[in-house]
Amino acid sequence: MASVLVIDDDDVVRSMLLHILTRNGHEAAGARDGEEGIARFQRNPADLVITDIFMPNQEGLATIMALRRNRPDLRIIAISGGGARASLDVLPVAEALGAQKTLRKPFKPAEILEAVRVVLGG
Repeated sequence: MASVLVIDDDDVVRSMLLHILTRNGHEAAGARDGEEGIARFQRNPADLVITDIFMPNQEGLATIMALRRNRPDLRIIAISGGGARASLDVLPVAEALGAQKTLRKPFKPAEILEAVRVVLGG
């Protein structure tokens, strides 16, 4: 199975994703924001990155651009609930920047697992 880095500032969402991924055979690690995620990725590259969009310190769009600059072939899934900026639909922007798949929160475990399978080409 694949190694997956989950970048999300919401502890509950990040923990849930890590649990779902590891329970389904993936090696998963987490980060609280884009800065931490990029640092973790540089130390231990993953096959796939799942990143939230709206986060403190470094948001997801900048994170996607930074990751793709160093690894143009990196597989990325962008997720967003919109939060306080719910009127902004940034998921199409994430796709334009290189995310292969986007999901709107909340999503079901089966939806994230299907997105992982599709993005990894399985």
